[in-house]
Amino acid sequence: GSPQKGGSINVDVAIAKTGTIQEPREYPGTTNPFREVSLRSQIEGRLLKLNVDVGDTVRQGQILAQIDDALLLTAVNEAQAELAALESEVAQAQNQVSNAKARKRQAQLEFEQAQIDAARFKTLQEAGAISQQEAELAQTAAATAQQNVVAATEQISTEEKAVTAAQGRVKAQQAVVAQNRERQSYALLAAPMNGIVLEKETEGNLITAGGEVLRLGDFSRVKVNIPVSDKELANIRVGQSASVSLYAFAGKSVAGQVTNISPTGDAAQLKVFVEVTIPNSNGRIGSGLFARVIFAPTTSLRVVIPETALQGREGDTGKGKPGDGEESSEGRVFVVTNEGDKTQVKVRSVRLGTRDNDNVEVISGLQPGERFVISSTKPLKDGDTVRVSVTFD
Repeated sequence: GSPQKGGSINVDVAIAKTGTIQEPREYPGTTNPFREVSLRSQIEGRLLKLNVDVGDTVRQGQILAQIDDALLLTAVNEAQAELAALESEVAQAQNQVSNAKARKRQAQLEFEQAQIDAARFKTLQEAGAISQQEAELAQTAAATAQQNVVAATEQISTEEKAVTAAQGRVKAQQAVVAQNRERQSYALLAAPMNGIVLEKETEGNLITAGGEVLRLGDFSRVKVNIPVSDKELANIRVGQSASVSLYAFAGKSVAGQVTNISPTGDAAQLKVFVEVTIPNSNGRIGSGLFARVIFAPTTSLRVVIPETALQGREGDTGKGKPGDGEESSEGRVFVVTNEGDKTQVKVRSVRLGTRDNDNVEVISGLQPGERFVISSTKPLKDGDTVRVSVTFD
């Protein structure tokens, strides 16, 4: 800038500009799979076969391991043999129904013939051709034949009930067979998702029901867990963007996003864990890699001035002075104005924000483009005429 004439007090002036005094925040962390799945056995048995090793990539539905199913196969065979025996009983019961129906048909024919004979004998007896005793015997034979029909009908009902009961036993045994077959199918363990094998059991070991055989990791995305202090946590939210730098890839940065903030913290270190997720479509990023998570400053652009520009009473540079990162306090600056050919200073109260190093944010009271005093050869008061020595852009 150029010197100006006018006053006996020389001042150095700066033009108010917007900026931010917060440095990007960096946090160390390590990479982890987006999710982990434990593949467990639903049956007890010896681990007969493992088709994969740690680090192998697997696809959903791929058969990864086999449990010894010899005992299960025996149970299936025994259940099927019992089912066959019960199905034979159903066939026998159905045959009994057929026989009972045949006997009823025969009894019905005999009854019909006995009725014809009884009617004929009655006619002969009335004509005096036979005795009354003979006619009565014919009536008795017809009644007996009718009772045989009723008995045959009841036998059919009994045999049909036996068929229903046998069919019920077959249905129950079919469920047993299906259950045993399903248990046998548990001997083959398939991958529940695409992923990478993280841990595995050893072939030949006895696996209990519910025991872990394999652990798989989903690396379609990768999580980076970082410890954050309570104070810093106020500036982080779920969905916030972050840049993740990976040392294993020569510091290459990947765009990530905050996906979870732990509801509980580490009481010993006074830290809360924040989860940042990054894409990994090519699967190159593995687990346990060192990473740096960088959050851009979250404050909006404000006027930033050097702390030396603050003017207080009796040499104080602002009252209620906050520490680094804290808000807010009040201060005063001298704003430079031109009235005619005079250059004067006016006291301006300003509201101060975050301080960092030798600078402070001005939340209100000073607008971009306004000139303010950063130093003077003598103490200043409101309305003093000054001469601008240097103007810093």
